[in-house]
Amino acid sequence: MMFTPAELLEINTLLSPESKIVILTHYNPDGDAIGSSFGLKHYLKAKGIHADVIVPNDFPKFLKWMPESKKAIIAEYKRKVAYDLISEADVIFCLDFNAPSRIGIVGDWLIKATGKKILIDHHQQPEPFDYVYSDTIIPATSQMIYHFIEALGDEKLVNKDMAECLYTGIMTDTGGFRFRSTSATTHRIIANLIEKGADPSMITSNTWDTNTVSRLHLLSLILGRIEVVHDGTVAVLSLTRKELQQYGFQKGDTEGFVNYGLSIMGVKMSAFFMEDLYEDFIKISFRSKDDVDVNQFSRKYFNGGGHINAAGGKSYESLPDTIETFKKRVEEFQI
Repeated sequence: MMFTPAELLEINTLLSPESKIVILTHYNPDGDAIGSSFGLKHYLKAKGIHADVIVPNDFPKFLKWMPESKKAIIAEYKRKVAYDLISEADVIFCLDFNAPSRIGIVGDWLIKATGKKILIDHHQQPEPFDYVYSDTIIPATSQMIYHFIEALGDEKLVNKDMAECLYTGIMTDTGGFRFRSTSATTHRIIANLIEKGADPSMITSNTWDTNTVSRLHLLSLILGRIEVVHDGTVAVLSLTRKELQQYGFQKGDTEGFVNYGLSIMGVKMSAFFMEDLYEDFIKISFRSKDDVDVNQFSRKYFNGGGHINAAGGKSYESLPDTIETFKKRVEEFQI
């Protein structure tokens, strides 16, 4: 739920030009992570307040067109700078993650930090923070940032830079406004953002019409061997480390691959398994339709979590063994 009126007053008091403010988001930042972080940064800038955006690791090139996004401090490259900023911060906004464990080593720095920690997030089961705005029904943290700005009575401050970032975050986390969590309120906010200067054609082109040759090769590869199991209700997609290396994989090349499984008639759950390029684990992405709860599935079997219809997980078995384990677990799961 939204912060209480009393909490909003306290937060508003904390947001002064003299305050040292940091904005954090999760490991492997996606469109909503970057969109919400820089949407909030531009809002604070409009109030005459400086804030630094820190991300645990680098993010895809197709998100770096957003206003000032290249100014993000990437902790894996600038550890001391990121650590010092977090340690000295008076206010730390925590966006699009529900627990310090979701932000890698930055999470340890966050736990030790003395600044006020403000969570704005839509994932299930958030851990305690000083101030918490958590709503699992809202489809994107970027939409929650808009509601936060409204609650502070500052909707008039929304400008083109802010609108472009928030629009991108909402668009990407709703799958182009296709997911069932997309509400009438979401569309009203999108309309407001367009009125404030967000250009849907430009944003879509800059974000999604950015295929590389390596991405298309990898997509062709997995679509050529996609497997449908569990009486035609579950799709399985996978890529090996060797294949990623063969086609010159770059961060973001496999973004959205898991959604292709859901485009198959009758499929209610799609799982994409990919060997990590550098470490010995399997990264797993889950997507689903209707009431198939991949958040619970991932939490129970694959050390992960997320949303009812979109979640992630991890396995330390080999890729073939992970897929076999997945097929067995699916038989136990209600689909």
